[in-house]
Amino acid sequence: MATFTATRAASTFPVTRPAPGSLAVAWGTIEVAANPTAADIYQMCRIPKGAVVVGGQIYSDDLDTNATETLDLDIGWASNGVEAADPDGFGNLGVLGTDTVAGIKPESGYNYQFGGTLITDGPRSFSAETIVQVTCVATAATFAAGTLSVVVYYYVP
Repeated sequence: MATFTATRAASTFPVTRPAPGSLAVAWGTIEVAANPTAADIYQMCRIPKGAVVVGGQIYSDDLDTNATETLDLDIGWASNGVEAADPDGFGNLGVLGTDTVAGIKPESGYNYQFGGTLITDGPRSFSAETIVQVTCVATAATFAAGTLSVVVYYYVP
């Protein structure tokens, strides 16, 4: 298990607090140079205290080029001192397929909308500054290095 921190998730990176009620975007990108192993964490970006997450997306190159993929990633958040960590709070994505889908996704790679608590409970608010992270559940069958990105849509009331 290892933790990798994207530039925009570093404690020194400023967190954007938008004007009240304005939609804001936090994002992070990291180069995945080695096959992720179970429990590896990719800290992608930070959202400010009071943020209400209304959506987001995870994008990536095809990190598992095997015909029968095994790479399993989840998207969620780290403990912030108030709310407990929830590694799959924004999506228990399962094994990631990269096949193209005619008319929807013309290229290979990952392109998943946030789900998890957003689907079951609606927008998710945070009482403290929070790191949004990706957690590896299972390693890739045939790893290929690539770029992993996360985009988070939020507002602060």
